[in-house]
Amino acid sequence: MSNIAHNLDVVDRHIRGEAQDVDSVLGLYTDDIVMSIPGRGIELHGKAPIRAMYLRLFGAMRDIELQPLDRFATEDRVVDDMRVRLTIASEGIDNCPLPVGSRAELRLVHHFQMRDGLIAREEVFEVWTPL
Repeated sequence: MSNIAHNLDVVDRHIRGEAQDVDSVLGLYTDDIVMSIPGRGIELHGKAPIRAMYLRLFGAMRDIELQPLDRFATEDRVVDDMRVRLTIASEGIDNCPLPVGSRAELRLVHHFQMRDGLIAREEVFEVWTPL
């Protein structure tokens, strides 16, 4: 498998697994992983804080629908573009721009930096729209 195909596979497993089984995606990260969500003022360093954020985040969402739009890769980067529809069911989405109870659509673009076949940096760009 080429590096590009491997990177696409890792990101696919990450996207499919993160809301279903948070622990399953932690092994796809380097030990020094950095996650940045600039629109909500979030930057996390290491697997433990990312795990805690994911548990809060996905615990606060219901009725999640993913609509993949585009995904492409190079030897050391993957970009994933999608629409996500969800209901904000409870507190837990840090710095969420919409109130609990809202139905929302997100344009969600992930920029993954890959190193040695793992995700070393994940930047998440979000545009929230109430439905």
